[in-house]
Amino acid sequence: MEIEKIRQELAGKITKIDPLGKKLKFKLDDDIILIDGTADENTLTDRDEDADCTIIMSKETYGKLQRNEIKPMIATLTGKIKIKGDLNLAKKLKQLT
Repeated sequence: MEIEKIRQELAGKITKIDPLGKKLKFKLDDDIILIDGTADENTLTDRDEDADCTIIMSKETYGKLQRNEIKPMIATLTGKIKIKGDLNLAKKLKQLT
């Protein structure tokens, strides 16, 4: 998937959920997507700053997750997804699918 398409999809989805209350960062290959949920609404940027939870994966894996071609737990157990930081925040990702 192209990073701009991923950003557009996430930007639309984060407005439909309550603020996360924390910062969540995706590292997709060499690209960064930061969801800042610390204000009254979630915002999305490409800033590479500290986050409460960082999820690292390839854009290919992200696309497979969105198309339900791979389960998040399997991807994590096989090393296709790495999670650093607040695991409870990572669990909230179900809201973004």
